[in-house]
Amino acid sequence: MTKNLPLFDRETFAASFATLAVLFTLSGPAAAELLYGKVVGVSDGDTITVLDSANMRHKIRLNQIDAPEKRQAFGQRSKQSLSDLVFGRNVQVDVSSRDRYGREIGQVLVNGADANLEQVKRGLAWVYRQYAKDQAYFAAEEAARANKIGLWSQPNPTPPWEFRHTRHVSR
Repeated sequence: MTKNLPLFDRETFAASFATLAVLFTLSGPAAAELLYGKVVGVSDGDTITVLDSANMRHKIRLNQIDAPEKRQAFGQRSKQSLSDLVFGRNVQVDVSSRDRYGREIGQVLVNGADANLEQVKRGLAWVYRQYAKDQAYFAAEEAARANKIGLWSQPNPTPPWEFRHTRHVSR
């Protein structure tokens, strides 16, 4: 007489569930991933497209910064600046998470230089205070502001998050 046994007893199920939970956590946003590839597109001052060695395209949103929107003052200059920094070049992206649009969010390094930080130094991006942690970004923004570089040459530049909000409200 054979007895039907459950596939898992409670202890095995609990241990398996705990293991899966740990693996899921490690593969999520908290686990950084390095991506290497060539920049094949620049959408604006804080978004690029990277083609990896397997010919997969990755939409990358530069972390810790927020650049002017394309139709905003300094939007085109910001895009051109980022293009000058990275377009056609091999980069390393330290991917930290994904945003609600599916873009990978990360720090972009070109020849070891932080392109995200360079955009702030050039006065062509704000520190995205809601997500920024690196104090070097805050110092770079203060220096650009004090020296009236880029968008800081304007008396009261509108941050992109406010610009986006007013565009949505007025529609």
